[in-house]
Parts: sequence; C-alpha cells; structure tokens
Amino acid sequence: MRIIGIDPGTTTTGFSIIETENGEIKLLDYGCITTKTGLSKGEKLNQITKDLNDLIKKWKPEKGSIEKLFFKNNIKTAMAVSEARGVIIQKLTYKNIELSEYTPLEIKMAVCGYGKADKKMVQQMVKIILGLKQIPKPDDAADAIACAICMANNLRMQQQISR
Repeated sequence: MRIIGIDPGTTTTGFSIIETENGEIKLLDYGCITTKTGLSKGEKLNQITKDLNDLIKKWKPEKGSIEKLFFKNNIKTAMAVSEARGVIIQKLTYKNIELSEYTPLEIKMAVCGYGKADKKMVQQMVKIILGLKQIPKPDDAADAIACAICMANNLRMQQQISR
C-alpha cells in the first residue's frame, strides 16, 4: 500500500511517499513543496495544490496522512497553516485518497514510543525504521515521513486487531 505523508505549511510543506508490504516500510520519495516569498496567499496555495497534484499523479498513493495543527503562540501562523491544510485535505479527498490526521503526540508515540520525544529523536528513529544511512533533510520532509510511518503502524495494528 502506498501512503503519502504531509507536514503542512505555507512556505514549506514536507511530503513523503512510503510503501508498506508484509509489515515492511519502504521510502520511495520525500522532500518539500516550497513557495517563494513575495507570492500572495492564493498563489502559494495554488502552488501547493499543483505540486501535490503532480506527486499524486506520479506515485498514486492509496492513503494519506497529515499532521494536525498544534500551535500555542502565533495565531497568524496557525491560520496560514490551516489554510494550507485545507487545500491539501481537499486535494487528497478529491483524488479519493483515504485521509487520516495525527497529532504530533500520536506521531511521536508511533515512531518513538514516547509522546514527548524531541525532533532529533524522531528523526533518528525515522532513520532507523527505514534503514537509512542518514537522517532525511530538511526537517519538514523528515516530519512528513514520520507522519506516514504513524499511519502505516496504525493500519498494521488495526489489521492485527481485526484478525
């Protein structure tokens, strides 16, 4: 099964494509959708939509995993990221990709087994889980990979429970 993982943002949106088979997780692609500074909000959202559409067309994911928002300080940033999440959610559901949303706590639990893990610990576990030689960069892409791994782990648990 192919899963697209998304760490939403307006300037940088991390993405990952993983494939799961027989309990194994394989990383197929990862990176960031970036928008240029100086673009209007609408132009940034259009760029995210276009690039996301290209990824969907190329990789044909069956399921999608997106990080839920958690902001405690900057409401302006939270609003902008919410708008990016909206276009991402719309595009995935429009393409009939089953979508699940996970909090940072849920992602950290699924990847590290510890909900208060720091960013470095999550990145190190992503590297270990996938058998990579180095931690994926940039951070937004690594976060998107962790989000996809979270979904893969949750799906595996659901299958085991339903047996």
